[in-house]
Amino acid sequence: MECERLEIVEAWKIIEAKHACLDYSKIEASGAEHMHWEDVSLVGTKIMNANMSHFEVDGAQMGGAYIHNIGIPKEGDLHYNPDIAKLPVRFEHCDFHGAQFTKCDLSNVELMDCEVKGMKINGILVEDLLKLISE
Repeated sequence: MECERLEIVEAWKIIEAKHACLDYSKIEASGAEHMHWEDVSLVGTKIMNANMSHFEVDGAQMGGAYIHNIGIPKEGDLHYNPDIAKLPVRFEHCDFHGAQFTKCDLSNVELMDCEVKGMKINGILVEDLLKLISE
C-alpha cells in the first residue's frame, strides 16, 4: 500500500480513520478537541505547547515515557482559565514503580491507598518518616 500525503490548511474537517497509518503526521496551530484514540500506537509521539484540560489517558503502556514541563497554568499564562486552574490532576490505578519526580510542585498532593514501600523523598525512605511520626 502506498502512502498518500494529504495537506489540510485552513479547513474544518472531521477525520474518521480506521485501520489507517497516520505515522509521521504533523499537526500545528490546529484544534484537536474531543478526539478519541483507541487501540492506537503513539510510540515517539510528542505533544507540545498544548492545552490538555480534561485530557484523559486510560489503559496506556508508558514505559520510557518522559513527561515534563506540565502543570496547571497560572494567571497570566497563555492557557490560563480560572475554572480549570481549580481542578486537580488525578492519577488512579497507575503503576509508577521506579518513577522519578524531579523539581515537581507536589504541594497539597494526597496519596490514598497507595503502596509506598521503597518510596523516598529527597533520599529519605517514607516508611522511616512514618515510623518517626508514629513514635
